[in-house]
Amino acid sequence: MSAPAVPLRLLIVVPPLAGHLLPARALALAWAARGHEVSWVGPEPALRPVLGPDAVVHPTGARLFREQAVGGAAAVRSLWEGFVVPHTRFTLGTVRRAVAQWRPDVVLVDQHSPAGALAAHGAGVPWASFAPSSLEIGDPLDGVPSEEGGGSDNGGGGLAGWRDGVLRGLWERAGLPAGQYTDPRFSPGLVVATGSAALLGLDAAAVPAAYALVGPLLAERPEPPFPWERLDPARRRVLVTMGTLSAEVAGGFLDRTAAALAELPDVQAVVAAPGEAVLPPGAIGCARVPVLELLERGAVDAVLCHGGMNTVGESLVHGRPLVLAPIRHDQPVTAGRLAALGAAVRVDFATATSDQLRAALRAVLDRPGYRDAAALLGRQLRSGGGAVAAAERLERFARAPHRTGPA
Repeated sequence: MSAPAVPLRLLIVVPPLAGHLLPARALALAWAARGHEVSWVGPEPALRPVLGPDAVVHPTGARLFREQAVGGAAAVRSLWEGFVVPHTRFTLGTVRRAVAQWRPDVVLVDQHSPAGALAAHGAGVPWASFAPSSLEIGDPLDGVPSEEGGGSDNGGGGLAGWRDGVLRGLWERAGLPAGQYTDPRFSPGLVVATGSAALLGLDAAAVPAAYALVGPLLAERPEPPFPWERLDPARRRVLVTMGTLSAEVAGGFLDRTAAALAELPDVQAVVAAPGEAVLPPGAIGCARVPVLELLERGAVDAVLCHGGMNTVGESLVHGRPLVLAPIRHDQPVTAGRLAALGAAVRVDFATATSDQLRAALRAVLDRPGYRDAAALLGRQLRSGGGAVAAAERLERFARAPHRTGPA
């Protein structure tokens, strides 16, 4: 009888944001179910409520980062200048210590946490990339000027070229050999992405061998209390959620949405909104709603959201069409693709009127083509295998022989 496989150690480096932590947590649970160990790097106040009291966390401490712009190229620049770069510099020392002391077999590096790749490469430890958004996959920034209005490109290459220069600067600042430069967003050996080829804008016949398109990473999670008894079985229901990063700018949009829904008496809204938000008649409003449980129970017929990959993926795997009002980062990319694929109606977050929002909601609720397209995309996403497939692929990668950077 052969000896059991030796358990592997996985270190996860992701931003302390729900849209990144939740799918990474699902992968970590699948990894642990295979008998392996996992630990995390990040601020405990942000990670602990999501990961639970038993998670192994290498604490970075917490700090405030610059507020990000709302949309367009300015939002992408501010994402990197105001968050990714300072977060990388702030956490790199802790990540290096975690790699040296905990001695992982593999490091899973979120594309917006380059410190993981820099530390792993420097220590000669294999690292895999984690892509929970569509912003860095499929070159959506190609041809986009680095400044609004087509301004300076800092030597050419537009926004993508500017971002590449930022990444090379992080590599140099980390003291890594320039001749060994590897884009820290893309591990040469494995990129775990939570989408499908269609959703990520990739040619299905030419997906790189290193890419594992596993679809949404879902797992049971603590859900807030919800008044299930208030759901009206005689009305169709729409879930309205604009995400944790958008509350400070969502007020006017939610007011217009409430006005639109007030003119749809056959539709009940479930709204994730602050307590002071204006709600349409008969709506259920909560500061937090159990999005995944609502979808799993078939309690909503359509979703209105900002286009974040978590909510989009969860909606699609349950066959629900969407109205998308993208704000920033990967949201416009995802919204454009879903609209082109016929699974969503895209509206303008800043300017959409209540009449336009009402028409968009009526379209996804009344026209079966939207639901059919959403169901097709959902089947494609589910075929990726989710968290179990991601853990299996990561295990194979960790056990394979590797040529790594300078130890």
